[in-house]
Amino acid sequence: MDAFLNWFFAFITTMFSGIWQGIKSFFLGLIHIFDFGTYFGLFSQYQGEFGAVGWILAVLTFVLVYAFWIGLIFLLVLFIRKYIRFRSSLVCNEDLLEEIAVLHKDVVRLNKEKERIMALKGGATVGVGEPIAEKNEGGEVIPDAYVGEVVAAADARPAEQLPIQEPRFYRLSAVDEKYSNYVPPAYEDEDLTLADLCDEIRNFACSNSRLFYEIKTIRLMIAGFASTKMILLQGISGTGKTSLPYVMGKYFENDTTISSVQPSWRDRSELFGFFNEFTKKFNETEVLRRIYESAYTDDINIIVLDEMNIARVEYYFAEMLSILEMPDPEEWKIQLVPSVWPNDPALLVDGKLKIPTNVWYIGTANNDDSTFAVSDKVYDRAFVINLDKKGVPFDAPATEARRVSYSRVEKLYAKALEERPVSDEMLGKVEKLDNFVIEHFRVAFGNRILKQLKIFVPVYVACGGDELEGLDYILATKVFRKFESLNLGLIRDEIKGLISFLDATFGKDTMKECIAFLKRLQKSY
Repeated sequence: MDAFLNWFFAFITTMFSGIWQGIKSFFLGLIHIFDFGTYFGLFSQYQGEFGAVGWILAVLTFVLVYAFWIGLIFLLVLFIRKYIRFRSSLVCNEDLLEEIAVLHKDVVRLNKEKERIMALKGGATVGVGEPIAEKNEGGEVIPDAYVGEVVAAADARPAEQLPIQEPRFYRLSAVDEKYSNYVPPAYEDEDLTLADLCDEIRNFACSNSRLFYEIKTIRLMIAGFASTKMILLQGISGTGKTSLPYVMGKYFENDTTISSVQPSWRDRSELFGFFNEFTKKFNETEVLRRIYESAYTDDINIIVLDEMNIARVEYYFAEMLSILEMPDPEEWKIQLVPSVWPNDPALLVDGKLKIPTNVWYIGTANNDDSTFAVSDKVYDRAFVINLDKKGVPFDAPATEARRVSYSRVEKLYAKALEERPVSDEMLGKVEKLDNFVIEHFRVAFGNRILKQLKIFVPVYVACGGDELEGLDYILATKVFRKFESLNLGLIRDEIKGLISFLDATFGKDTMKECIAFLKRLQKSY
């Protein structure tokens, strides 16, 4: 045993002696490396024999050697800092993974609680997590019956057998109740013409709200609704884009519904609402309520989507644009819910809502850095009115509101199409223009634009406008607007030829809107 202890002591002593010698040698090496006194002593010993080149090389040697060591120390410190950051990020990631795991467990737990609550709502009325007092045939309480058994039993029952206590469409059901004993009002519009309607709206806006609009703007609005259900008012802020539909609602004695679009709007649920699976209620929007209520009356209903392009229009309104373009209004239907409940609103058939024809949709759009560009799909289906300047004050006679029926306006539209169709001569000129634009710009009108033109121009004339003026406006906003997406540098000279063609075909300086737009394109390049 003594011999082992002597060996072990000698072994350990030798090992630690070697470690000590290594540490000692390391630090002694560092001391020798940075022994500036010795270096300067050596330098003093040999400097007397240095020539000019020797002095330069000596100084350069000192600079390079110590730059090397400083750089090495800097890299070592940088490596240590990065390693510490790396370790810190690993620790943070581990903490985040642990938090995610905890949150996942909470989600699973809450989903189970939700399922229990829904089962209890449909069947038993017992607190969540509490035992259910069940009895056997002998009347004894069974202590092991819990909510989970009730959940399984409720899930096994067909959905249609679950008791329904309240309607899931609260607002729409309230509309049904409101119109249960509805008596249509007396409309005073038998003597009304489209020209009178435009004049009265303009004078009403001036005399009652001190809002000043050009008569052309009102004519464009009324005629635009003949060709499409959607009008886009765009331009700079403060030109009365929202005020115009607002005052029109006041004139028709049926206030306008204004819905402010939010940047977060991504789909149609923002517009109509959605069914909440947890509460078993449909979260209805004011837009949905107004569309539903419109089916009960013959009034003109106006819905405004304010700041329409603060979100992407094609995300939340594309379905409505497609539906409103269908030729048969009986097909204007939107699926709100996939199933049918016994107490659903009266006008909801198989979970589908039929869009009534007596609703006009107006979107306002500001063109600035905070908004999205409106896509061609929206421009093609909507009618665009540019409001780029403030109204000029004028005097107007006192004008009262008038309750106008949608049926009367539709009759006036039909009468305008019958009595004032676009002349064959004008359609021939439009065809020549179409061929010219296709040949030089590779841009075609399309059947949709031609259809809107044949409806808009006659109604615009009936509103008190001029046929060529109406044609000029719709060509500028529907056809030449597409030039903005072309390479302006390549078509600049072609635009000059197009302006000359317009003057030669339709008359010198008659197509003012088109020519002004084309000249702006030339200047923008």
